[in-house]
Amino acid sequence: MTEHEIDRYWKTVVNTIRDGLMIVDERGVIVSVNDALERITGYERGELIGKTCTVLNCDICDELRQNCGERWCSLFAGNQVAARQCVIVRKDGTMVHALKNACILNDDNGEMIGAVETITDITELIEKDKQIAAYEKQLRSDDGFYGIIGTSPAMRRVFELITNAAQSDAPVIILGESGTGKELAAQAIHQIGARSAKPFVKVNCAAFTESLLESELFGHVKGAYTGAYRNRAGRFEMADTGDIFLDEIGDLPLSTQIKLLRVLEEKIIERVGESTPIPVDVRIISATNRNLPNLIAQGAFRKDLFFRINVIPVHLPPLRERKEDIPLLAESFFHKIGLKNRKSISGISNDAMACLMAYQWPGNVRELKSAFEYAFVTCQDAMIQPHHLPPNILDGFTAEITVPSDNGNKPFNREEIQRIELIEALEEAEGNQSKAAELLGVTRVTIWNRMRRFGVQYKKKMESGDQAAAL
Repeated sequence: MTEHEIDRYWKTVVNTIRDGLMIVDERGVIVSVNDALERITGYERGELIGKTCTVLNCDICDELRQNCGERWCSLFAGNQVAARQCVIVRKDGTMVHALKNACILNDDNGEMIGAVETITDITELIEKDKQIAAYEKQLRSDDGFYGIIGTSPAMRRVFELITNAAQSDAPVIILGESGTGKELAAQAIHQIGARSAKPFVKVNCAAFTESLLESELFGHVKGAYTGAYRNRAGRFEMADTGDIFLDEIGDLPLSTQIKLLRVLEEKIIERVGESTPIPVDVRIISATNRNLPNLIAQGAFRKDLFFRINVIPVHLPPLRERKEDIPLLAESFFHKIGLKNRKSISGISNDAMACLMAYQWPGNVRELKSAFEYAFVTCQDAMIQPHHLPPNILDGFTAEITVPSDNGNKPFNREEIQRIELIEALEEAEGNQSKAAELLGVTRVTIWNRMRRFGVQYKKKMESGDQAAAL
């Protein structure tokens, strides 16, 4: 390619690059820009050429003008600008975070005739950095008590008991319904206690078969059973000098309960397939959502093991017994899930919060978090409203709430919302009740009951007295 051909295609090359490029004369007047600069700044070429580059209101150029004496820019005093982060203002008034490079241009006699600047839009990178910083701040600010959120009297008593339990080496058992945060409580005990720098090993006792559970807890030697191709340390050995968390301990088989009792009494374990005792120094933290005294009465749990693990019981209250914590938990989940989803939802409406407060939360804190995961998927509005929450949370909520419509905000009660949702689901499912139930996240029986309650009927195509599918 000849020099003439290079000159011929130079404009095409300049307009191909993604960085904005601007050439100014010795007075700072813009004489040329490329396509990328138009895209980054929002100005058209004709709006820039002939204007000084101050039209972009670059924050570092302002700084240079203030400190350069007679020169309008210190660049023309022979200085270069290399990879300087700056902010420029687009035509519409919005800010663009940019990385600027600039260099003076001289003629054949060495006389300065202008300068060339490149501008790289790094707004997306800056926003990601801000998002990460906000996420880290949110995680720190919402720590609560070692990750457990709550200010109710019931939770303050729990926090005090956890703090005291952590100072002891005695076994701790955490009792509570599913979803109340038993694992968080166990982690808090470990983090506060003297063994915090040592291992914290977790085992879900309900996740393994009886034979695999013993191997998982106590380890095995090569050839102990089919598939045991090498020696393997168990979780108790891994937790030596630290804490082991036995979740769902109420599901332990009786044979494993006997071996666990020996660990508690003698501080030794034996790997599956050998009888050599291995000493272990482990504090046991257990948890269950089952009624252990009932299991003892049924012969499914050993009484002697119960007394050994039930030295320091910690009862976690269900969410329905500490409803004053719901707003705090809701705000925490809203912010954390919002940071992950990056949706422009500004908050939780009062009606939605009233729904949350009225619901009984059989799934406890875990269910509340899932409700916000659901709401962030369904919500396309500025705020989370009741109809963005899972349908089962609306059941039983009778307060009047507002549903957006084409004619503005119109008040509907819960029954009206359910009727509209039912009609829309049946229309989408073309009358198939099972599919409509799946769309609404309820059972087919619930669909049938609502159809009967609201007088909704259908044929193959949804029809009613109104021609507009108003069933």
